[in-house]
Amino acid sequence: MITGTRAKLSVIVLQAFFQLFQVESVSFTPAWWVSAPCVFQSWFVKPYFNSFVTRTNTCGELRSAHVGQKVTLYGWVQYQRQGLFLVLRDFQGLTQIIIPQDEAHSHVKELLSNAPVESVVRVTGIVSSRPLGQENPKMPTGDIEVKAETAEILNSCKKLPFEIKDFIKKSEALRMQYRYLDLRSFRLQSNLRLRSQMVMRMREYLCNLHGFVDVETPTLFKRTPGGAKEFLVPSREAGKFYSLPQSPQQFKQLLMVGGLDRYFQVARCYRDEGSRPDRQPEFTQIDIEMSFVDRAGIQRLIEGLLQHSWPEERALIMTPFPSMTYEEALAEYGTDKPDTRFGMKIMDIGDVLRGSDIHFVQNALSYPHGSIKAICIPQGVVSDSIACPVTPLNVILQEDSEVLSHLIEALEFGAPPHGGIALGLDRLISLIVDAPSIRDVIAFPKSFRGRDLMGSAPDYVTPEELEPYHIQVSWPLEEKEAKKN
Repeated sequence: MITGTRAKLSVIVLQAFFQLFQVESVSFTPAWWVSAPCVFQSWFVKPYFNSFVTRTNTCGELRSAHVGQKVTLYGWVQYQRQGLFLVLRDFQGLTQIIIPQDEAHSHVKELLSNAPVESVVRVTGIVSSRPLGQENPKMPTGDIEVKAETAEILNSCKKLPFEIKDFIKKSEALRMQYRYLDLRSFRLQSNLRLRSQMVMRMREYLCNLHGFVDVETPTLFKRTPGGAKEFLVPSREAGKFYSLPQSPQQFKQLLMVGGLDRYFQVARCYRDEGSRPDRQPEFTQIDIEMSFVDRAGIQRLIEGLLQHSWPEERALIMTPFPSMTYEEALAEYGTDKPDTRFGMKIMDIGDVLRGSDIHFVQNALSYPHGSIKAICIPQGVVSDSIACPVTPLNVILQEDSEVLSHLIEALEFGAPPHGGIALGLDRLISLIVDAPSIRDVIAFPKSFRGRDLMGSAPDYVTPEELEPYHIQVSWPLEEKEAKKN
């Protein structure tokens, strides 16, 4: 068995062999390759998109090296030009298809010339070089074209509610109503694939390099005190409800009590936050918990995780990340989530104004710990706020400890010291791709008001469906009238 550095070198040599001889796959799997950490495999092996399917190539991979080969492509009709050629699109790119003009292939010409835009077609033909001067350097496949020999419309497309082009503006409500069409856009395809790649690299880093265990925690649980409002799920026991957890916080602590040592999960979370801008009722976190760790250890873990999973095409991120204490954040910025880009810190200007004859200023400074503060702007100091006595405001959440009795009891059975963190995956990806909204990095998001415009959810259910859950509903007046009619 080959391990360690020898395994890495062997993988590199094998990859060089694949590239040199354009080998797409091999019929053997060496034992050392199976035993090598999958992180090495993912680093050095390009994904093969044509396994298990009936196409020979994708629409984005044909090059001059393929000239003369007979290929079979599947995709959507991007556009068609005067019965002479069409452009076929799939998830990887575009290929120009030449429509035959001879009598022997008249049926192929008729079929492809009349295929509506966004219809799904299969084309088999010969790869050839484009005529001199007709190359398209803006397309990765711009040096070649495929001369169609046979074709088939697998599914014709009816009139579209909007064009499937990124530069065509359409309302977000329309995009969400026809989300399955919007997903065909290059922007959403790119966002979702980058998200998938980052999550896979995070799994590699956590599981393969640092021994974390991926554990799925329950979605149906009980109410968690404090925090955001939770969604309720009725049960068949009268008056009893489940809650959808706003995070796996309790479960990951219980896993530490259970001795799992290192846990992570790509966790689905639920919060009934109403119509809050750029929020989703269901979202995803990279949830992490460790035993016997301190704050510095969590910080190093996250720095390494993000460096390892960061997209190669984006600017490198440097570590260690800048940090400040909670007290520093409140003192200098007035919030625990400061925007540090502009350097507009809060400054105490009490000493400057102490000799002034302004009554309310002197009154504020007369209290113990009284202060006057202003936001420092690069063009000068602008007075922003006067802080009277700095009196700590402690809001203690009053909750019945019985709600958390299971967790409190667990912590009395030899619980190790533990700590963790959760990264908002949707927000992280949207920042990386510079998306205007987190909805642009989620496959099927909810609207601003928490509705699914495509499936019309939430929706009404019949009284008969509610009966097993011991629930009665006061139906809206318009709904009552609709039921009568």
